[in-house]
Amino acid sequence: MDLLTRIKGPRDLDRLSLGELDQLAEEIRTFLVDAVSKTGGHLGPNLGVVELTIALHRVFESPKDKVLWDTGHQAYVHKLLTGRQDFSRLKSKGGLSGYPSRAESDHDIIENSHASGVLGWADGMAKANEVLKKDDHVVAVIGDGALTGGMAWEALNNIAAAKDRPLVIVVNDNERSYAPTIGGLANHLATLRTTDGYERFLARGKDFLERTPVVGRPLYDTLHGAKKGLKDFIAPQGMFEDLGLKYVGPIDGHDIEALESALQRAKRFGGPVIVHCLTEKGRGYTPALEDEADRFHAVGKIHPDTGLPISTSGLDWTSVFGEEMVKLGHEREDIVAITAAMLQPVGLGKFEEAFPDRIYDVGIAEQHGAVSAAGLATGGLHPVFAVYATFLNRAFDQVLMDVALHKCGVTFVLDRAGITGTDGASHNGMWDMSILQCVPTLRIAAPRDADQVRAQLREAVAVDDAPTVVRFSKGAVGPAVQAVGKAGGMDILRKPKAARPDVLIVSVGALAPMCLEIADLLDAQGISSTVVDPRWVKPVDEALAPLAERHRVVVTVEDNSRAGGVGSAVAQALRDAGVDVPLRDFGIPPVFLDHASRGEVMADIGLTAPDIARQVTGLVAKLDGRFESRAVEPARD
Repeated sequence: MDLLTRIKGPRDLDRLSLGELDQLAEEIRTFLVDAVSKTGGHLGPNLGVVELTIALHRVFESPKDKVLWDTGHQAYVHKLLTGRQDFSRLKSKGGLSGYPSRAESDHDIIENSHASGVLGWADGMAKANEVLKKDDHVVAVIGDGALTGGMAWEALNNIAAAKDRPLVIVVNDNERSYAPTIGGLANHLATLRTTDGYERFLARGKDFLERTPVVGRPLYDTLHGAKKGLKDFIAPQGMFEDLGLKYVGPIDGHDIEALESALQRAKRFGGPVIVHCLTEKGRGYTPALEDEADRFHAVGKIHPDTGLPISTSGLDWTSVFGEEMVKLGHEREDIVAITAAMLQPVGLGKFEEAFPDRIYDVGIAEQHGAVSAAGLATGGLHPVFAVYATFLNRAFDQVLMDVALHKCGVTFVLDRAGITGTDGASHNGMWDMSILQCVPTLRIAAPRDADQVRAQLREAVAVDDAPTVVRFSKGAVGPAVQAVGKAGGMDILRKPKAARPDVLIVSVGALAPMCLEIADLLDAQGISSTVVDPRWVKPVDEALAPLAERHRVVVTVEDNSRAGGVGSAVAQALRDAGVDVPLRDFGIPPVFLDHASRGEVMADIGLTAPDIARQVTGLVAKLDGRFESRAVEPARD
């Protein structure tokens, strides 16, 4: 690591020879495999952009020039070259974020880790430079997978409208997002990859023509200015140039010299330019290259030599869903599945194997996925759209106006709901139950264990006249939590010992074990409680209000934002029913949460059994004090 340890900032790259840059690239790959295998993280994408990142920082002057990363999970090399080489606590509390982070460095301009948005950022920054007459360069790095997102093309439409506004778009084309990129755009890029491109043709021709006396140089200039018909004959890049975007490429994304040459030309152009770079996800690491599913897109702790996991966890929520989907597929021919470029991460791999003609990968296009689901439902099928909870935020209008308004039987399965932790602010699934509360007719299920995932998924797909949502957590599923009774459609998880119990605890989803622990802690303080799991948290079960009326205090516990969440819905339901019982809602405060483990985040925000039990004990004590003071209050005339 002799060269890497000497890189304290991007300008330290300037004094290295081409041979030294190649050596640095190998050192970086060795570092990444060693470091990420210890902590977990996004390995494959970063192994693929080593030379590209070096070339970017050699050609452009970050942070004066703005280098923007779409999604940002491929920015580890960028971190190393901008002075951040302590990866010992990557994605852990107090360590480096797994994405660009403004708090870490001035070189990190944006930290949005949802795909397809970077071109909109770049368009805005280029416009700001124009208005303020700045000479900064704006460079947006976007993957071919992210180009499947509609926002990218909305931005390209605007970027192309200004022919003389400088902006460099680097397409990092590794044929993948998580899995291989699909769709019409992917086919077009594949054509460009396999064509001996126009720029490469001219590069070879230039050498020959410049050696030709008298006519050589003029002939080269004529060829270079030839109409697009010649270019399309050599490389069908017209889709980009028809938009008014200069196209350079395809470029070998692992040839630093070629990359620098292309980026320098783009830098000098004075208008919007696309530089198309071909890279290999997982480059230089055999276990990643042999992983056909996602090329080690994201890994846990692994053995660096073999790529095998250090330890295995128990059954996880995603697998439970995936297995039940296959069973449903066999039972019902109308069940189809949708994924937004995340087939394996959301557990639909086995469904695809069993029913390859009944699954649709829409690319990174959640909005389109939701509308397409409405069309599938209207056509007589029942689509199950599996997506990370945080990514459904992007399709709210489509859920509201296309699916719900049209009474379409669509089931949305939200993986990674609640606090996910290590991926930071953008990946916590903490908004879905708030955002979706206002959607008429929509129903939300929050299973507490694997048995309930199976049961409630089946209940959800049985609904054919409204959207349903099934949300569950990330990681391993805990043991089954058995019901001891029923109240309406709700499960009673713990019955009180007292005739008139003090506290009704409304437990949401995976927090059931915590709520039972809270009840134990309260019981030790002489406070009796009932624990109820609503199962379906929207709409609020009609049996909840009369049950709450038999208690002195109602407490809701959810892994969603407190703002507009289940607690708010329960409070409104009690008010509407005329039940005047004090209610305390415990959940996630309306703040962006720093990356840390799930347990650490929950401890930081006070969403733990001891914290909640302590506050509920204080609330009950206040009620007791109030009743006692009234008892001794003198009568009034």
